[in-house]
Amino acid sequence: MQKVKDIFKKHQAQTFPYPSCLEIKSAKGNYIIDVEGKKYLDFIAGVSSCTLGHSHPDIIKSIIEQLKSYTHVMVYGEYIQAPQYKLAKLLADNLPEKLNTSYFTNSGTDAIEGAMLSCKGSYHGSTQGSLSIMGNEEYKSNYRPLLPNCNKIIFNNNDSIQYITKKTAAVIIEPIQGATGFITPKNDFLKKIREKCNKTGTLLIFDEIQTCFGRLGKLFALEYYNVIPDILCIAKGMGGGMPIGAFISSYKIMNLLTFNPQLGHITTFGGHPINCTASYTTLKHLLSTNILEEIEIKEQLFRKELTHPKIKEIRGSGLMLAIELDNKELCRKVVESCLNNGLILFYFLFNKTAIRISPPLTISKEEIKKGCKIINYTLDN
Repeated sequence: MQKVKDIFKKHQAQTFPYPSCLEIKSAKGNYIIDVEGKKYLDFIAGVSSCTLGHSHPDIIKSIIEQLKSYTHVMVYGEYIQAPQYKLAKLLADNLPEKLNTSYFTNSGTDAIEGAMLSCKGSYHGSTQGSLSIMGNEEYKSNYRPLLPNCNKIIFNNNDSIQYITKKTAAVIIEPIQGATGFITPKNDFLKKIREKCNKTGTLLIFDEIQTCFGRLGKLFALEYYNVIPDILCIAKGMGGGMPIGAFISSYKIMNLLTFNPQLGHITTFGGHPINCTASYTTLKHLLSTNILEEIEIKEQLFRKELTHPKIKEIRGSGLMLAIELDNKELCRKVVESCLNNGLILFYFLFNKTAIRISPPLTISKEEIKKGCKIINYTLDN
């Protein structure tokens, strides 16, 4: 009989030459279990997606209840469905007043496509519009021609803000740059972008696909940095492990989708009732517990425990951290060795010398210490 690994590599399209090939049996809490029964502490959470860990009982319960009623019934926006409007209202209740109307999508790149000057080094997704505004030529050159007149500014470079003019329709920016290794804004960079957009009449779009639903200790990075965009794009962690995204703006701006033209932006499975239910439950849980209050404490614990001399820097904020090793080969060794020792880490798309840490927000202090001990042990050997 053909081996599972061979089937996986031959019949499932591969995106990377050296996948870990971890064969999953189950996942619960902050652990993933393979088919041999080995447990792995998860410091990645499906790349920031499993906000409350794996198979959270509240999410599972709400999904089962929704399954009993219905799954897909009609393209998004045609029927009134409780999972959709309840989530839209709860989001509006917890966002600034001008961000009060949501359009639900299947993923983060879908949200960007609906919202769409970006930043050099930015990553917003892999569909055509998102590729057009990606800030890394290597990953987009094979897919040209792309959308014209998509220009770049440089993250944290105040001089490049001058390229935002009255001809600029919109600026899309990640509050923390993800693919480059969690680069945080410096010297009020986001506020200066907001001020320039106000002067030029340019829409400001925040890509909070990775930062949303509490990863920095606030529900959204816009609260953390006190800058309000005109359009907000979210995904990943908002689904609690289920696939969903959204772009959110004012009723006035979003109403353009209704008439200009009619049915000008539609989706079949966006806002799927199962996924909206999972998102609503995730948000309700975060609002009713003290999980967000503990994020900064957990960040500081990571920084305290990871003080190995081979670690050159720890970037990022909250539970969105990058361990800079300044060594590509060492990065790969650490990720692979830690996996063998029961700890899941991951890489960055544009930065080959740093390791990603983005665990479930439910990660415990004991689990943080346990994982950091494995990292330090690996760096010692």
